[in-house]
This record gives sequence, structure tokens and C-alpha cells, in this order.
Amino acid sequence: MSQQNNPLHGIKLEQILKDLEKTLGWEEMAVQIPINCFSKDPSIKSSLKFLRRTQWARDKVEALYLRTVLKK
Repeated sequence: MSQQNNPLHGIKLEQILKDLEKTLGWEEMAVQIPINCFSKDPSIKSSLKFLRRTQWARDKVEALYLRTVLKK
């Protein structure tokens, strides 16, 4: 299956979180997507754990990444 039209192809979830944290910061990420792993003692590790098992939240994070970091 080809991924050529997927702008997230080859970008790991950890990198998405690092880029968002650098661009927006945890506080703004929590405003955009109100989930505890962004608002209460946020870390890459806790966010990865939550997002890997919660597809709806991961979808929102990926969409936020596309809007803010990749601006697509």
C-alpha cells in the first residue's frame, strides 16, 4: 500500500509530540486538545503511552500537527 499522499508517513509519534511541544508548548497543546497527558504533569513518555492506545486522541494530535507544524 502506497503512503505517498500521507503527509505523516515516516514521522514517528514521538517526533510529532516533540515538534508540537517545541512549536506550541504543553499549555497550548492542552488548550487545543484537552487531555490530561498534556495538562497534568505533561511528558513525552506519558503522552506516548496514552496516545498509542487512544486512537481518537492520536487523530486529534496528528491533525493539530498538520495544522500547526506542517501547515497543511
